[in-house]
Amino acid sequence: MVAIACFIGAFIFASFVEYWMHRLMHLKPQGVGKRHLDHHRRGEGQGVVWEFLDYVKGSAIAMLIPLLFSIEAGIGWMLGALAFAAFSAYAHQLQHENPVKCGWMQMPVHYVHHKYGQWHHNFGLGVDWWDHLFGTYKATDWLSETEQALSEKGYAELRWW
Repeated sequence: MVAIACFIGAFIFASFVEYWMHRLMHLKPQGVGKRHLDHHRRGEGQGVVWEFLDYVKGSAIAMLIPLLFSIEAGIGWMLGALAFAAFSAYAHQLQHENPVKCGWMQMPVHYVHHKYGQWHHNFGLGVDWWDHLFGTYKATDWLSETEQALSEKGYAELRWW
């Protein structure tokens, strides 16, 4: 039971950290967000695997610390954090290549963030919870013929590497 609670806690906490890190990259574009600026210029993801590896590298210590206190809690926490990293890496790439497939959100916030240059809105990558909670969600009419044409592609038809 402890492992399951830690898994869920880590998944939610990782989404919170992702949201705030993305906001920080926009607040400090010449510092923390320098690499992020290039991401906005290119307007594409690096591929699911490379996104995942970046997320894991950035959070490895936070993933491992709970193991010092409890093996069961630590494994649950680590697996929850890894699950969110995998989900977020996939969601990020999917929003760049086929945003219509992000049906778990009313609007693919990261796609809209890029398409409309929303420097102060829609910071979520995998989820939009925190944008709603912190007032940065900006509903936008985004679905055009261009996006609808992409929906013919499958969920796995995107850049993995």
